Amino acid sequence: MSVQNQLSLDAGRAPVLIAGGGMVGLSAAMFLAQQEVASLAVERLTASSPLPRAAFFHMRTLEMFRSAGIEDRVREQSLKEFVPEGALIVMDTLSGKKLADIIPSLNEGVAALSPCRRLFVTQPGLEPILRDRAREAGAEVMQGTEVIGVSQDDDGVTLQVRQLESGAEGTLRGQYLIAADGAHSRVRELLGIPADGRGVFSNSITIYFTADLSPWIGDGTRSVIYVNNPVIGGFFRMDKACRTGFLVVNTVGDAKADPERASDAAADIREETLIEFVRAGVGVPDLPVRIDGVSRWRATADVARRFRERRIFIAGDAAHLMPPNGGFGGNTGIHDAHNLAWKLALVLKGVADPALLETYEMERKPASKFTVEQAFSRYVTRTAPWLQASQKTDPLVGDFNIEIGYLYDSPAVVEEPGGPRGHADPRETCGRPGSRAPHLWLKRNGADISIIDLTGCFLLLAGPNGADWAAAANDAAIAVNGLRLNAYCVGKDLLDPERRFSAAYGISDSGASLIRPDGFVAWRAGEIVDEPERVLRDVLRRVLRLVA
Repeated sequence: MSVQNQLSLDAGRAPVLIAGGGMVGLSAAMFLAQQEVASLAVERLTASSPLPRAAFFHMRTLEMFRSAGIEDRVREQSLKEFVPEGALIVMDTLSGKKLADIIPSLNEGVAALSPCRRLFVTQPGLEPILRDRAREAGAEVMQGTEVIGVSQDDDGVTLQVRQLESGAEGTLRGQYLIAADGAHSRVRELLGIPADGRGVFSNSITIYFTADLSPWIGDGTRSVIYVNNPVIGGFFRMDKACRTGFLVVNTVGDAKADPERASDAAADIREETLIEFVRAGVGVPDLPVRIDGVSRWRATADVARRFRERRIFIAGDAAHLMPPNGGFGGNTGIHDAHNLAWKLALVLKGVADPALLETYEMERKPASKFTVEQAFSRYVTRTAPWLQASQKTDPLVGDFNIEIGYLYDSPAVVEEPGGPRGHADPRETCGRPGSRAPHLWLKRNGADISIIDLTGCFLLLAGPNGADWAAAANDAAIAVNGLRLNAYCVGKDLLDPERRFSAAYGISDSGASLIRPDGFVAWRAGEIVDEPERVLRDVLRRVLRLVA
């Protein structure tokens, strides 16, 4: 490496450093750029993995992509790779009989809750979109570089890094660090942060293969097919042509007779064994199969004991690990990044007190723990029911409760007494503080617009008789360190033809709702009050931790 390149490496500086340039790290860079904050991400790989690792992205994640301007690109990529919609089912083999329905159709009931629809897209297909968008918005991504050390002081964080090709070492400096460097997080290891949970319950494998499965799933009506039979337990996900894809194998053989062996699917990964696993899953003993790759991984359900160490924040798989059942892992990590980005931005801009950053762990750790346990319950129910005898599992709740029903409880939310805590059915929360703001179609300048599309900065929505709230909001925001806030009177500035807004947000026609940049309700007033500007000013200062 030249001296000039070594100097540029040592001079690397950004307000926020990001360890890890995969899905979560790139999402963090993109969300920070949305908030006009520069970042520098460090990633070991020089390119995305060539293996077609498919991921299931939920409506809430697509809402975040929508706000970042990439929803259409992601959806186009998904359509190139997979047939949309489809069901999640359980079969004995792909060519055999159906044992159970999990989700009859991928987007059943979604339209009432979100302007976005769930989809599948491979990580090699998604990550370039995230990387390009982050770079377009000003983020820097340093690929082929690994973290070898980390330190922090009262003013910032220093990363020691090494470029893998040349071996050259240098330092990067930022005010904060997001550790999104995966399940084997080097940063979390250096910080000495342990994980709590259920530990390893399966040495699993993912088999990437080529085989013509179109005779059994070629109609595109099945998105994920779980298979349970005496040979294997796991699930298939195939591409649009049903000729390439992967088989996850969590269990092998008779679990009741030998549970220890059954949970060690990675014990034998010879090619001939992998071929037999695919054939056993399809139920065709002589099926032509080509193995394209295999990855071994440990199925765990763990959460980091801490999500923060002073100026360093843990996100994604570095903070929580869960089995893939339900597809919650990547989504949960992206939600971490989204929660943290606006808080870092307002603190860095001097609008919010640094105490606001304390709410990251307060909000994301309970949501992550809940999601991890739900993923584990799904693993046991769908693949390893014998574990119920030795492992107490949480009762299953609906997917909507997990995707958009988690409730935040922190000083960044002005709580109301009573009501649900932790999580709830999003169709029943009705704009309660701490919940994700309900989706509702309104009209602006004659065009349909979702309330979700209005988020990104602080947002005040007042009922049709609440114009005084909207009028007071701008002055209140100016008084609170010049906070950026958009305010609308629904029924005047935005039209509500079906007059659904007030009921959807649990207020009267003279009430108001304050929504945070991440789309979560921070506070609401049931009706108009005296001195609305003073009330809003006090609420904003409280949410931004400018007052205790």
